[in-house]
Amino acid sequence: MLGVLHARRLYDDKKVEEAREKGIEFEFRPDVKASFLRILPLRSISRAWGFLMSVDIPVWLRPHVYRAWARAFHSNLEEAALPLEEYASLRDFFVRTLKEGCRPINPNPYSLVSPVDGTILRFGKLNGAGAMIDQVKGFSYSVSSLLGASPLLSMLAEKNTEDDGSTIEQESTQREQSKKSWWRVSLASPKVRETISECPMKGLYYCVIYLKPGDYHRIHSPVDWNVLVRRHFSGRLFPVNERATRTIRNLYVENERVVLEGLWQQGFMAIAAVGAMNIGSIELFIEPELRTNRPRKKLIPSEPPEEHLYEPKGVGVMLKKGDEVAAFNMGSTVVLVFQAPTSKSPKNNDASEFEFSIRRGDKIRVGEALGVWHA
Repeated sequence: MLGVLHARRLYDDKKVEEAREKGIEFEFRPDVKASFLRILPLRSISRAWGFLMSVDIPVWLRPHVYRAWARAFHSNLEEAALPLEEYASLRDFFVRTLKEGCRPINPNPYSLVSPVDGTILRFGKLNGAGAMIDQVKGFSYSVSSLLGASPLLSMLAEKNTEDDGSTIEQESTQREQSKKSWWRVSLASPKVRETISECPMKGLYYCVIYLKPGDYHRIHSPVDWNVLVRRHFSGRLFPVNERATRTIRNLYVENERVVLEGLWQQGFMAIAAVGAMNIGSIELFIEPELRTNRPRKKLIPSEPPEEHLYEPKGVGVMLKKGDEVAAFNMGSTVVLVFQAPTSKSPKNNDASEFEFSIRRGDKIRVGEALGVWHA
């Protein structure tokens, strides 16, 4: 099985690399496989696969299994914090911690670092809270559909609108007027209002990072920030590899995901951890009781996302740059949406403006800078 997966991965990676060298960008094009996936019980299949991955492996066999996995998916076993014999199951091995010092965090206080090991798929600047993010050439999805109804982002958008007199496009949602949960009301607390009022003009940016099966699968904090709310969407569990992004509509919006929102020194910050086929589980270290990929009574999810406020007074959970936040079981994707310094005029090349230091297709590791700005 590992041999077949390895051969297929090498073939797919070679096609993608050849296309990039020729300057070819794949376009969105639904296929039969994408339609077939919609009728499969992917959540049940993922739970069954998760059970198999959690079965204890005999101690004598563990090093052989993990080395085979490492060869198939290019994992670096020298970075593992424990001897291979101590990982009881493939699941334990998959979410393993690393030796201290393997992921140094960029010390520049004016840098935003990668929260995960992975491949840069997309990044750029957004035109407001209702802007669209490219999934692939020819298809996009909105920020609000990814993050859900976000009063915090709306409040910041309104603040920026008042500052420069511009109009920010916003997507209306069915829940904004019909339901107001208690955490939304609490976001109007003086502490949050005061923080937002102190934020100067900021631009809204995004970055999409794909984690392959061989990558380190823990999520770290990209900056010092206060996490105010967690939102859990119980959706589907499509695969999230590069072929899936080219063939499945609204891939990240339809898949199960956990969204963390809060504030950092430059304004709004959100991390969307998107689940994927095979296990599909997302562990949240700041909320260990959270369970994802649970059985659902309804085949078509219509209920709003489950929301949880961290401390009603708006203080939230403080995370330092580089702190562990969550972990994926099997490959998946992280989407960052954040505010950062920007110039008010597109013609003004302001030295303090946030600039990405990455390119599409780059391999990146936890702690390496995604972008920098100047004071």
